[in-house]
Amino acid sequence: MGTMADPEPRFYFGAMSPYSWFAAERIGELLPAARWRGVLAGALFKANGRVSWGLTEERAAGIAACEARAAAYGLGPIRWPDPWPTSDLLIARAMAYADAIGCLERFALGAMRLCFLEGRDLGEPESVLEAGARVGIDAAAMETALSDQRVKDALRASTEEALGEGVFGVPTVSVAGVLFWGDDRLAEACAAYARTLEA
Repeated sequence: MGTMADPEPRFYFGAMSPYSWFAAERIGELLPAARWRGVLAGALFKANGRVSWGLTEERAAGIAACEARAAAYGLGPIRWPDPWPTSDLLIARAMAYADAIGCLERFALGAMRLCFLEGRDLGEPESVLEAGARVGIDAAAMETALSDQRVKDALRASTEEALGEGVFGVPTVSVAGVLFWGDDRLAEACAAYARTLEA
């Protein structure tokens, strides 16, 4: 696990965040050294006294902005789950399990595509298991993992790591203790990481 002074870039994201999806689609090319760290976004919001914009009066404007950004990136069209957002607890646990078995990036990206391109609610166990099946994770193993204390502890650790760094929203990239919040700041994070390699 990295520390705040560790130059290894870390990509903190939540699977129900469309902006996390936008970042996930691009970070592999822009910042391949980044370590993916799935977090419980709901816990980040709670710890920082915030709620998802999808649950506020900014929802309509936020959805329009996301759809425009997806089009600009050549993604989409977005097919929003109904309802959205819902609890991200199950999908966050599933990401912790996928990390433990070495397929977090493939699983998380596939899950986000399932959510935003196919309109599947990642708060539902069936959708989480489908996302796993698509990357070769056995459904029974995944189902068991969702209630495994070790998986719960791993998720708690990654979320507490994010909070310890000062992360208050997703996506955020951390480079040597400097935080870059938002999918539109990946280039800045990449430049910052390049500077750490030159130092």
